[in-house]
Amino acid sequence: MDSRTKQIAESFGCAYTLFEKGSEPWEVEEAYMEALKEGEKGGFWPAVLLVDAYVEEWLEIVAQDGYNREQIIANCGSNGKEILAKRLEEYLEDYEEESRDRLIGEETEGETLHHFIGYCSFQDGMLEEDVILLRLPVRHPWEMIGYLPMGGWNDCPGPEDMMAVCKYWYERYGAVPAAFTHDVMEFYAPRRLNGADRLEAAKEHYAFCTDRVNQGTRTYQISELAAGLENSDVWYFWWD
Repeated sequence: MDSRTKQIAESFGCAYTLFEKGSEPWEVEEAYMEALKEGEKGGFWPAVLLVDAYVEEWLEIVAQDGYNREQIIANCGSNGKEILAKRLEEYLEDYEEESRDRLIGEETEGETLHHFIGYCSFQDGMLEEDVILLRLPVRHPWEMIGYLPMGGWNDCPGPEDMMAVCKYWYERYGAVPAAFTHDVMEFYAPRRLNGADRLEAAKEHYAFCTDRVNQGTRTYQISELAAGLENSDVWYFWWD
């Protein structure tokens, strides 16, 4: 195990479990599910963090002067739905009507996700690097972004907007931020779409991360993502 893994884990000031590079990914997922149940009584929310080559640089923002985690969490907005609607409108403005219709599409089949994959190696399916399962001392799942403030580069929403979106998605769908790398974020959504229209939910996912459709589907259509979302309890996002 990389010597810096424990050092990074200790920096969060909370309980944690370590998993070594090359381990079976099901071990992490099983431990996450157990921690999720424990957190209901223990006053924490679990988060899986891949300790890749970029994690220290990413987390440096937390150590910067002026970063106030408590204030950021306290200032979380309730405008996540509006943020997504505005981002979607801005993206769709770049398309002519015919191209917009093609982007939405009429696909009826899509990939269904039931397992976290962001920390898995493409070569052998094992853990790509060391992994930390953190038990973050927050009351609400969206507050984890205060500890893991990813975003704010390329098309990835900034931490403040991301936190507001996470709050909205938890209240609307019961989805919780679960697994993080420097450019991947996965949610656990045990209620799936919780009765919501699958195409409307897929549009929100596209607004949150256009690469989820542009690089994560076979047809490059939002409707393909929608077809898979209907029965998925894991939501995957990757910002290139």
